[in-house]
Amino acid sequence: MSTSTALLPKVSRFYQYYQLTKPRVVSLIVFTAVIGMFLAVPGWVPLVPLLAGTVGIALVAGAAAVINCLVEQKIDAVMARTRARPLPMGQLTSAQALGFSVVIGGIGLYVLHHWCNALTMWLTLCTFLGYAVVYTVLLKPATPQNIVIGGASGAMPPVLGWAAVTGGLSHDALILFLIIFAWTPPHFWALALYRRKEYARAGLPMLPVTHGEAFTRLHVLLYTVILVAVSVMPFATRMSSWIYLVSALALGGLFLHYAWRLWREYSDTLAQRTFRYSIVYLTALFAALLVDHYVRW
Repeated sequence: MSTSTALLPKVSRFYQYYQLTKPRVVSLIVFTAVIGMFLAVPGWVPLVPLLAGTVGIALVAGAAAVINCLVEQKIDAVMARTRARPLPMGQLTSAQALGFSVVIGGIGLYVLHHWCNALTMWLTLCTFLGYAVVYTVLLKPATPQNIVIGGASGAMPPVLGWAAVTGGLSHDALILFLIIFAWTPPHFWALALYRRKEYARAGLPMLPVTHGEAFTRLHVLLYTVILVAVSVMPFATRMSSWIYLVSALALGGLFLHYAWRLWREYSDTLAQRTFRYSIVYLTALFAALLVDHYVRW
């Protein structure tokens, strides 16, 4: 037996655990957290809190994603985009998933406490509980406003990054929180629109299921308007300069274009494109904040 063949089962099992952490979602979480770290200081971020904050936040975010997969494995089994996850496929057991979450979450919290500060550790723990328990267990199966209320946990990463570097918070960190908080509803409702039949089969009270497509499309547009207004706050508070403002208005204008078309001439294809653009939007917006920050300094 060759060495590569002997290693194949181990690599496969490792990849199954890796899939449980929702790596694409966690990568965006870590990205916004790291941007928060860089925006918190005028120069280069000290290496220890940068590395420890990144690793710690990534591990705890991954642990929260595992709990989400664990709680929703029966729901995931009936939805096309999630039925291939390790738990619905029977590749891993619930006990293995829970143990994995405890281990990586515990390591992440220790790293944050030991190499960053206690504030970051406690804020990250609260974020974990907000997503894994409040959103996943309580809100998601109970109310169509699950995304709006639960979005608070998803908006915390830049605040966590800020705290990891400075040991405190500021109004600028809260502005970054507000941007992601306002971005979350149009981002997820665009997804829910073209996946509405799957959510209905799963018995989840997502907005298109409980209030219909037209109502959801209007709210995507309204929340996008709110998002664009919130996105200019860094310029209004002098956290950023014209470089960011121009970028924010250009990116927001395109998001509004998608939201307007979604409201006036809906199609599942357009909803899917809107969802994909929303990810590009947030990534580019935070990248513009970073560029603006260092060009100014």
